[in-house]
Amino acid sequence: MANAHLASLTARHARLDETVAAETRRPLPDQARLAQLKREKLKLKEEIDRLH
Repeated sequence: MANAHLASLTARHARLDETVAAETRRPLPDQARLAQLKREKLKLKEEIDRLH
């Protein structure tokens, strides 16, 4: 169960990373959206670290 949860968190983190990269490549990136995505990504990373 913990492995499935960890895998799910890791996958969500990877998707957020891709979303951040895509937003950054836009001609006029939405800074508010980038900040929100990065906060969410950091929360996921912290949760992943706690599970290790």
